[in-house]
Amino acid sequence: MKKIINDPKNVVRDALYGVAAAHPQLRVDHAQRVVLRGDAPRQGKVALVSGGGSGHEPLHAGFVGPGMLDAACAGEVFTSPVPDQILAATKAVDGGAGVLHIVKNYTGDVLNFELAAELAEIEGIEVKAVVVDDDVAVHNSLYTAGRRGVAGTLVVEKIAGASAEAGASLSEVADLATRVNAVTRTMGMALTSCTVPAAGRPTFELADNEIELGIGIHGEPGRSRVPLAPAADLAQMLLDPILEDLDYGGSEAVVIVNGMGGTPQIELYLLYAEVARILAAADIGIVRSLVGSYVTSLEMAGASVTLTKADAELLSLWDAPVDTAALRWGVRG
Repeated sequence: MKKIINDPKNVVRDALYGVAAAHPQLRVDHAQRVVLRGDAPRQGKVALVSGGGSGHEPLHAGFVGPGMLDAACAGEVFTSPVPDQILAATKAVDGGAGVLHIVKNYTGDVLNFELAAELAEIEGIEVKAVVVDDDVAVHNSLYTAGRRGVAGTLVVEKIAGASAEAGASLSEVADLATRVNAVTRTMGMALTSCTVPAAGRPTFELADNEIELGIGIHGEPGRSRVPLAPAADLAQMLLDPILEDLDYGGSEAVVIVNGMGGTPQIELYLLYAEVARILAAADIGIVRSLVGSYVTSLEMAGASVTLTKADAELLSLWDAPVDTAALRWGVRG
C-alpha cells in the first residue's frame, strides 16, 4: 500500500485538518468531524445536511457552502457517520426553518440518519429526509437494501441546495429533492479496485484484461466482470442499463461523467464524447454537463455516468449560483 498518509487509523482526522486549512470560509468541528458553512446557521433558511463514509471526496465536504450543503458529516473510510455526528451537524445549522437530511441508500447511513432525526425532533428541530438511490446496477448489494446512492447524490444536493437558498420551505425542498432523485440514474464501472487504508490491501482483484461493471462506491463487486473494451463499448455498457430503466427519449438531461478517483481527466473526456454520441443518436439532448471526479472511491480507476431529466425548473436551480470547494459557478470574485 502506497498512500500519502501518516497513520492509517487517523486518515479522516488528518484530512479534516487539511480541509480547515485549505478552506477558511468553512468551519470544521474536529471533535464531531463535521464540516459546516462558515456562516451557519442561516436564520429562516432550510438547512441541508448530508454525509457518509469518507473516501468519496469531494463528496460530501467539498459540496458545503452557499447554494448547496450547510453541513457534511465525515464517517471513517467507507463507514457511516454515527448518530451523534449527524445530530451535532443538524443542531449546528438549524436556522429555525427545519433541516433536510440527504442520505445515500446504504443501510448504516439510513439507520444512523433516522436515529439522529428522531433525536433532533425531541429537541424541537423539524427534520425531513430524502434517500438517494440512483444506481441502476443492483437492487440489493452488500451495503444496502435496494439501489445504492452514488453520483446522483451530487445532483440532488445541488438542486435542493439552490431551492433552499432561494427561500423554499422544508416541505418544498424535500419534495423537490425526491423529484430529482426520481429522474436520476447512474451506472458505474471499475478498471481497478481500491485499497482502504485500514485494510492495506485491494478490496478485490481484477486481471489486466477485466473490468467490473456496475460497481458501487465502496469497492463492492459489481453486476458482472467482463473483458476490457474500447471506450465506445464501455459508454454503451454504462448507458444501456440507464436508458432501459427510465425512458429519456426525446427529453433533455444533465449528464455527469464522473471519475472514481484514479482516472485521468483525458480519459473522462474521451468517455464523455462517446456518451454524447450515443445520447444524440437516442434523441436525448444534453443541456448541462460535468466531467471530472466528484463522487469517488479512493484511488479506484473507473467511471460512472449519471443522467437527470431536466425540466425548466430543475435547470434553473442547477444554474443557480453555488460556492463550494468542489463546485463553483455564478459567483462574483
